[in-house]
Amino acid sequence: MKHLSPNPGWILALVLMLTGCGSTPSNNYYVLTAHEGVSTDGQTPSLGIGPIRIPEYLNRTALVYRRDGNRLQIADYERWAEPLEEGIGRVLGLNLAGLLDTENVRPFPWHPGRAPDFGVSVNLLALDADEGRAVLEAEWMVYRPDTSAAVSRRMTRLEYSPPGAKLAPGDLAAAYSELLYRLSEEISGAIREAGDTRDPER
Repeated sequence: MKHLSPNPGWILALVLMLTGCGSTPSNNYYVLTAHEGVSTDGQTPSLGIGPIRIPEYLNRTALVYRRDGNRLQIADYERWAEPLEEGIGRVLGLNLAGLLDTENVRPFPWHPGRAPDFGVSVNLLALDADEGRAVLEAEWMVYRPDTSAAVSRRMTRLEYSPPGAKLAPGDLAAAYSELLYRLSEEISGAIREAGDTRDPER
C-alpha cells in the first residue's frame, strides 16, 4: 500500500491558524459606578428613577467613542457588562440616594398605587468621548408621578477631561461615571428646590 506523505504547506497553514486563534485578545467588561458617599437611612423624599432613554447608536454592548467630526468608532474588545440604559438608571438612583439621604428609591415602572414623591426621567442625547474629553448631554425632568406634573425640566451639557492624560477606551466607564455624578448633583438640587416631601411610607 502506498503511504501518502503529509503536505508541508497544509501543515504550516494549520499551525498558523491555530496560533492565530490562541492569540485572540479577550474582551474587557466595564460597569458604571456610583459616587462613594455616606450611607443613607432616610425615607424621604421617595424617588422613582425613570424612564431612561439613550440614543440608538449607544444601544449596544460595545463601547462607542468619537474619533473626529461625525465619525464614531466601536471598540473591539471593550464591552458593557450590563445594558447601558440600565446602568445609567442604577447609578443615578444610587447617587441621588446618597445626595438626598434617602433609601426610598425605586426603578421605573413602579406600582401605580404607590407612586414616589418625585420621578426622574432622563433623555440622554449624547455620551461621547475622544482622546481628550468625555461629553454628556441630556434633557432631564423631575416630575410628580401621581399627576405627571413637571417640577423642573432642564437641558444639561457636561464635560470631563482627565488631568494630564488621554482617555483610552478602558477609561470611558470611569469618565462617564463622573459625568453622571455631576448630573445627579444638578437633579438633586432641583428636588431640594421643590421643597416639600410627602408620606414617608409611600
